Amino acid sequence: MLPDGGGDDEERWLAEGIAGVQQNAFYMHRALDSNNLKDALKYSAQMLSELRTSRLSPHKYYELYMRAFDEMRKLEMFFREETRRGSCSVVDLYELVQHAGNVLPRLYLLCTVGSVYIKSKEAPAKDVLKDLVEMCRGIQHPLRGLFLRSYLSQISRDKLPDIGSEYEGDADSINDAVEFVLQNFIEMNKLWVRMQHQGPVREKDKRGKERNELRDLVGKNLHVLSQIEGVDLEMYKENVLPRISEQVVNCKDDLAQFYLMDCIIQVFPDEYHLQTLETLLSAFPQLQPSVDIKTVLSQLMDRLSNYAATSPEVLPEFLQVEAFAKFSNAIGKVIEAQVDMPVVGAVTLYVSLLTFTLRVHPDRLDYVDQVLGACVKKLSGKEKLEDSRATKQIVALLSAPLEKYSNIVTALELSNYPRVMDYLDNATTKVMALVIIQSIMKNTTCISTSDKVIFHITLFLYLLLLFKSHHEILSLFPADRGSF
Repeated sequence: MLPDGGGDDEERWLAEGIAGVQQNAFYMHRALDSNNLKDALKYSAQMLSELRTSRLSPHKYYELYMRAFDEMRKLEMFFREETRRGSCSVVDLYELVQHAGNVLPRLYLLCTVGSVYIKSKEAPAKDVLKDLVEMCRGIQHPLRGLFLRSYLSQISRDKLPDIGSEYEGDADSINDAVEFVLQNFIEMNKLWVRMQHQGPVREKDKRGKERNELRDLVGKNLHVLSQIEGVDLEMYKENVLPRISEQVVNCKDDLAQFYLMDCIIQVFPDEYHLQTLETLLSAFPQLQPSVDIKTVLSQLMDRLSNYAATSPEVLPEFLQVEAFAKFSNAIGKVIEAQVDMPVVGAVTLYVSLLTFTLRVHPDRLDYVDQVLGACVKKLSGKEKLEDSRATKQIVALLSAPLEKYSNIVTALELSNYPRVMDYLDNATTKVMALVIIQSIMKNTTCISTSDKVIFHITLFLYLLLLFKSHHEILSLFPADRGSF
């Protein structure tokens, strides 16, 4: 990535690059003012040649790129005016810029003229876009290629042949729009991933941080896809999501996989996620072991549970698509695939699944007990948990049903509830016991049947053994203990 040299050297290289951009931009403007197309192309190409540098870090390269980008907007306006006046046909201009000496300036100029070409409607937008996205393959340097394709995405996003767009063509044009964005996304992601493997091993962490700064350049393509009117549920299900998922899985890069899975969840509609759960969830077990899957999966479950809470009319769809079963199955496969996943990670996933279940299917106690049972299965064969992070999550898991159901007995009669508690150490069990007692007092649980009397006596004896002294228990209750 960045050659040997200190920060002062990089600042000097950036200053030299900016000076080169400004100097050539000055002569380009003078040529534009005199309507000298030949010189305008000459100096714009020289200005863009500054972007061929390999000396700058991604952050500094971005600064240089933005200087050139601002100038290219002015050049595009000139091209539009020239073609509008008839001084030069857009077809001739498109051919003319292909004679620029160096590949990178040539492609930037082609993208710029291509934008004008589409705007003129002298050629179908789909043909110009297909031409441009293919020609950009000419730049395979990761950083330079990434910014070139970002430029292509920027100048084309309002010119896609979408439904209702002024550039809409035949009945198949929506597929062309989607294909263009998908292809550009795939190529950008490949370049972004390759950045991680450029340079010495000792700078791996540094490259990771630099790549992280550029993630939105890649992710913006997914946002563009989500804004295309023609991408309905069927197209998303049959074409868009499978193609994106395939790229995410195949890139085998933990940073890209985490970021892009999060992007998918954030930019596409809740309805689409619900109706494509199987496809979406099938990608998770295939991700790299180092990917923080629990965070992304938890966000997906949280988003869908919010969807159910704000749109009660969609609740039947959750049952129809068997959302609980699909999430439960996916979590099981993720835990099975990631053999080195710490206990806290697995339990956190079950906490998220239980939260989802209690919000979407509060009446399905069998679902709740299944989640607790799956957690017991994961913990089986282990001693008492000593990891404070894991025990904290267990307490959260056991507390969730207590908070949801006003009748404490409903929660405590779940068959797997005490089995989960068995894995807590003595100190954490006391904490959990306090939570149970506080829940009883808060909800003023009434004892109305002999079975519940027996249940509460059993609970009291359990607490007595746990706290070793009845004074410890009595101290938890108000002075008027008779009311209990």
